[in-house]
Amino acid sequence: MKKSDTIIVLDYGSQYTQLIARRVREMKVYSEILPWDADVATLLAASPRGVILSGGPSSVRDEEAPSMDPRLLESGIPILGICYGMQVLAQRLGGRVEKGCRAEYGRTRVSLRKSPLFEGLPGELTVWMSHWDQVAELPADAAIIAQSESGIPAGFALPERGIYAIQFHPEVAHTVGGQEILSNFLFRVCRCEPTWDLGEWVTSMTEEIRRKVGNGRVVCGLSGGVDSSVAALLTSRAIGDRLECIFVDNGLLRRNEAAEVLEAYKTLGLKVHFVDASARFLDALAGVVEPERKRKIIGEVFVRVFEEKAEDVGGAEWLLQGTLYPDVIESGHKGKGAAVIKTHHNVGGLPEVMRLAVLEPLRDLFKDEVRKIGALLGLPERILERHPFPGPGLAVRCLGEITPERLDVLRGADAIFLEAIRNAGLYRKIWQAFCVLLPVRSVGVMGDVRTYAEVAVLRAVEAQDGMTADWYRLPEDLVDAVSRRICNEIPGINRVVMDVTGKPPATIEWE
Repeated sequence: MKKSDTIIVLDYGSQYTQLIARRVREMKVYSEILPWDADVATLLAASPRGVILSGGPSSVRDEEAPSMDPRLLESGIPILGICYGMQVLAQRLGGRVEKGCRAEYGRTRVSLRKSPLFEGLPGELTVWMSHWDQVAELPADAAIIAQSESGIPAGFALPERGIYAIQFHPEVAHTVGGQEILSNFLFRVCRCEPTWDLGEWVTSMTEEIRRKVGNGRVVCGLSGGVDSSVAALLTSRAIGDRLECIFVDNGLLRRNEAAEVLEAYKTLGLKVHFVDASARFLDALAGVVEPERKRKIIGEVFVRVFEEKAEDVGGAEWLLQGTLYPDVIESGHKGKGAAVIKTHHNVGGLPEVMRLAVLEPLRDLFKDEVRKIGALLGLPERILERHPFPGPGLAVRCLGEITPERLDVLRGADAIFLEAIRNAGLYRKIWQAFCVLLPVRSVGVMGDVRTYAEVAVLRAVEAQDGMTADWYRLPEDLVDAVSRRICNEIPGINRVVMDVTGKPPATIEWE
């Protein structure tokens, strides 16, 4: 893989760190993420064209706050500090950071001054802020290049040293012109060449899998989704028939999903073994209502099923998983100071002691990158375009206690919702759509008879990568038809509501 032009992203614990790396890759520049306290010699050995300092949840005013090695400032490598990264730069360069009179969160207007970072942009932008601390005194010789509407410095620069800092987040979709700001840093400041592409990544990763696995055998848990399917095709290319695929019915799948998935895999030339472990999963989940406990149980049972089946099919040494960057981010496994949002089945849900080593070839990629790789590998469109489906399945959409009866209610409502979306031609326009069943009962009336049943939630979002999302504005007549059908056709539900919350502040899934 060509890495002549590399951008290093130093991770200070922001939930957006990998999103910065993704934005860089979108512009065909290779990016790597290192922890904020990575050895400078290691960093310089990558010969980066530039370094980006991410945001983070800490305050630079705290004694043990993440900082930066001053040798990086002396290296001559262009640096861009974002949010917390701006405050680290200000402090290290001799400026002063203090707690502001008020926080700035969400959309904010900023005025821009002439700078290579803002070339081609208007004089004002709507940007995404997320901070409380502020730069009260600039470093010597630094110039303000952006200011918020409240008069707070929103950016400064020492252009002769290639150092730039902005208080807002250019990597998120909410910042107007954010991609242009990053592009200006890459191509005007760092002088990068757009030479990195996913085709080279496929070749490089295929070789890496072949080297890592050696003569060993790999077992893969196929789910029917994009991630596990791409991971399986890629690994199959590397080691051939030493890959054994297992499709587990964990009792938490959607209606008719097991049969549809098995039919789809017949065309891919993969060896697929079917295991019906639904009773085992549901027994283990009986009476459990706490979300993290659900995920841990599912991860534990999932791996044990794999280990047992792996012995049956030839004693594999590796467990292949379709873990992606967002899984790693939200599980807080990407660096010191990262906040755990929730445990992902592919990451934190694994038991501490396993007989299988974990193989995760996609863990540095985002969903859109995985879809592009799937297309390169010839993955059928019906799998390629499938909405993301969580590893724990309906367990994180059936809130409260999980029972076979409540799962059947949820499956029925979800099937009606997805059918309506497909019939309206909206499926490919929506990032993710599904129903949630709440352990909340409300009074209703059907045919002059009082009912006391549970509540279904319609959730549909639009997103580019799942890191941020906005709720999708479904047509009113579609929502009306879905609501009436669910209440009329699905016993156990007498009320339908719609989730109109973005991410942030919510996550896409409810648990």
